[in-house]
Amino acid sequence: MRWRDLYCGELRPDDVGRTVAVAGWVARRRDHGGLIFIDLRDHTGLVQLVVNPERSPAAEQAAHAIRSEFVVRANGEVVARAPDAVNPNIATGAVEIQVDELEIVARSEPLPFQLDDDNVEEPLRLRYRYLDLRRDRMQRNLRLSATVIRAIRDSMEEQGFIDIWTPTMTLGTPEGARDFLVPVRLQPGTFFALAQSPQLFKQTFMIGGLDRYYQIATCWRDEDLRADRQFEFRQLDLELAFPTREEVMDVLERVVVASFDAVGRPAPERPFHRLSYADAMLRYGSDKPDTRFGVEIQDATDVTRGSEFGVFKNAECVRFLVAPAVFSRAELQRLEEFAKEWGAKGLAYLVVDESGELRSPIAKFLSADELAAFAAPPGSTVLFAADRQAMVERVLGALRSELGERLGLIDTDRNDLLWVIDFPLFLEDEETGRWTFVHHPFTSPLDGHEDLIESDPGAALSQHYDLIWNGWELGSGSIRIHRQDIQERVFRAMGMTDEEAQAKFGWFLEALQMGAPPHGGFALGIERFVALFAGEANIREIIPFPKTASGSDPLTGAPSPTTEERLSELGIRLRTPPAPKDR
Repeated sequence: MRWRDLYCGELRPDDVGRTVAVAGWVARRRDHGGLIFIDLRDHTGLVQLVVNPERSPAAEQAAHAIRSEFVVRANGEVVARAPDAVNPNIATGAVEIQVDELEIVARSEPLPFQLDDDNVEEPLRLRYRYLDLRRDRMQRNLRLSATVIRAIRDSMEEQGFIDIWTPTMTLGTPEGARDFLVPVRLQPGTFFALAQSPQLFKQTFMIGGLDRYYQIATCWRDEDLRADRQFEFRQLDLELAFPTREEVMDVLERVVVASFDAVGRPAPERPFHRLSYADAMLRYGSDKPDTRFGVEIQDATDVTRGSEFGVFKNAECVRFLVAPAVFSRAELQRLEEFAKEWGAKGLAYLVVDESGELRSPIAKFLSADELAAFAAPPGSTVLFAADRQAMVERVLGALRSELGERLGLIDTDRNDLLWVIDFPLFLEDEETGRWTFVHHPFTSPLDGHEDLIESDPGAALSQHYDLIWNGWELGSGSIRIHRQDIQERVFRAMGMTDEEAQAKFGWFLEALQMGAPPHGGFALGIERFVALFAGEANIREIIPFPKTASGSDPLTGAPSPTTEERLSELGIRLRTPPAPKDR
């Protein structure tokens, strides 16, 4: 016996007269006097079954026992619906199946939530994820993910890359996010780390002469979870030998365009726009700018030198943006509170009402030159930030994004993809005062910037590039350091001693002495990429079994304590009892 001849959503008027078998879940059952109607569902859609006791008394008996989400198999004749019974909202709405045989394959207990309820709380959805996966939204998202990954693989293979896997368990390093550690029973007191990325292994592939590598890699990072972060995630990981920066970016652009084509979306034009890091931070206050709307930030540091307004006079950096709206005092107070959440001490403003009249508590302190520099059209508000440059960028960048959403300025029909390039090689850690890497410590300086590593680390630029889609970072890449001496100099600039570098990266430094070719690569976050295609704000909607914000799996109850016997076997003794589980 065949369970089915075709899927539920595949029946069409051309099938009228056929005898078919279908199988799936009962979405709905309706008893209309002598006839029983059943909406049968699988991943392709719905088909209506009609059970007529005169045609099949046995099928009627089975139908009376059926409830929602029972798994059933039906056999019968495809017939055309009456004209007034056609359902234009489903693909099979012109036909139905007159049932001859009806079998209950599996029964279901009453569900903890209705599958067509869009307001189910996420903890309940995750606790019963196997039910949640039956919903159209999850079916659509997971199949979209499969389509995108297939397009990625096809594009990479067409471009001459080979799929090679790298170790999941590797040497831990304290840089970057925290590692997930794996105790080794055979070597008590030692630990593997779950790979945060295949970074050094893929660079080693280039030293090994493999030329063009890729994989869909699973990575692990023990970091605080949020809408775009999970403990485990996938990335398109790639590396190629002897590339220019533009050649690596071209590879990614081809992958992105192929993915747009695969999901039936208009592909962005190539080459994608390029924007320097300095320009992005100046104009948008972000290294992942959303360029679908204007409201660009402008610099006023020079014009406010010697200002009578003390906040401007004493600030390292003064910048402003012009919002195309007149805000009330209450609205300005809310914007000020928002700015303070991002670190601002306050929010200076100039309101230009519809008549062109200026109102502001700071206007009396500003010179004619300053007011001319801040000139704005009627019906707008000028918002200022004055502080250290990094703080000003952070505050105005957040304000710009907030205004884009609040004022409906974002063109949601646009897809803006762009590259941010020429990042600094180092940034100063505000807490320690030490130089730290922007991307990772294996990123090469721009040609001619090698001498700045020691003499002026803050001025050194790198061959690092980020791919941005509508204000979301899809991934990062760089041309790598392929010379041991430069790699060691970068480590030293970060405050790492030669002994520390050897302990952490000695095997790789040795590899760089064995004929390492110039190489570069990229890592693109799969879940974030698919989420943008799907219009989802949270990558948990793309992942089959995600963790909650507290790092738990409500379905299985993981993580869980283990036994004293197991801990003893691993040579581990807990210093404190485990915290209560968050289910």
